[in-house]
Amino acid sequence: MTRNFPLRLAAMFTLLCLALASPFAAAQLQAGSAIWEKDIQKFEAADKANPPKPGAILFIGSSSIEHWKDVADDFPGKRVLNRGFGGSRIADSTYYAGRIIVPYKPGMIVFYAGDNDVADGHTAQQVFDDYVAFVARVRKDLPTTPIAFISIKPSPSRAALLPVMREANAKIHTYTAAHPHLVYIDVASRMLDSSGQPREDLFVADRLHMNRTGYDLWRSIIAPLLP
Repeated sequence: MTRNFPLRLAAMFTLLCLALASPFAAAQLQAGSAIWEKDIQKFEAADKANPPKPGAILFIGSSSIEHWKDVADDFPGKRVLNRGFGGSRIADSTYYAGRIIVPYKPGMIVFYAGDNDVADGHTAQQVFDDYVAFVARVRKDLPTTPIAFISIKPSPSRAALLPVMREANAKIHTYTAAHPHLVYIDVASRMLDSSGQPREDLFVADRLHMNRTGYDLWRSIIAPLLP
């Protein structure tokens, strides 16, 4: 018994740390996501003034979605709703899912995020884990709604992060292939030049956000996958 006491003490300490870490992690997430509260309130005000009909294709995620101002025009014949908020990470969309995903009862969710996560220093595993958490949150209320993940795009300004982005994309691709109602949309491979570097012609001056040519490429890849 004496020999086992240190092991038992260590186990108790580990459990205590886990118990304390969970609320702390939740508090960190809440504090980080709170910076988007005004953006979410604007969406809610727009929804109140003009309630979206259920069944629309919901585009959600970070600035690549937010900047796609004419996304509805790019998919004629489809009912499209844009709820992107620039600078956001995967966990932010998870945090606000109950307010800007679930109420719409979308026919499909097209999700782009992870770009900022990697830029903030997240590992490929962290990005993957956050995506799995996003899917789990959506599935809580929308168990069969298709979720299409747009692969993390390679951009000239973040070219140094390409190895992490590739690894994260690969993990998410494998995950989607193994689960029903999940789709992986590969835009990343089409955004590289012959030397494997991000194509400069797809981006505006900041070399991070896409120009019309970039969005035309996305449109051509995404359109055949929409219901």
